[in-house]
Amino acid sequence: MSTSSESPSYDALAIPNEALANGGTEILRAGLIDDELYVTARHAFKDPAQWGEVLADITRRLALLYSMETDLSETEALVEIEEAYAAEMGAKVVEDEATPASSAGAPRARKRKAAPGATKSASGRRKPAGPPAGSES
Repeated sequence: MSTSSESPSYDALAIPNEALANGGTEILRAGLIDDELYVTARHAFKDPAQWGEVLADITRRLALLYSMETDLSETEALVEIEEAYAAEMGAKVVEDEATPASSAGAPRARKRKAAPGATKSASGRRKPAGPPAGSES
């Protein structure tokens, strides 16, 4: 039995040097705690569509990271992330009509297409860590 009184540690990422040198505002933080995703975010934009641009940029940067640290190409990593994102957002799988199946029985290419009004049901796996920084409850 261990008698150590070590408290759990949290492995946070470093603040970018550019932020330290120039200042800025953190708008999003995500962490895994006991296999649960915790997210804090700031209401940073008037138009929520701007979050789509931010998430697209994050997606491209993650694909680049995977291409540098794994055997996946940047494109392969990007496709895997996009497909998983589409599935999580409730997109339905549709056959790509431009890619006919070969006579050898190869499957057609499958793409995800957003289903009208699709929303993700609550899974219990994700919960916010609290109100966004700078907000009042």
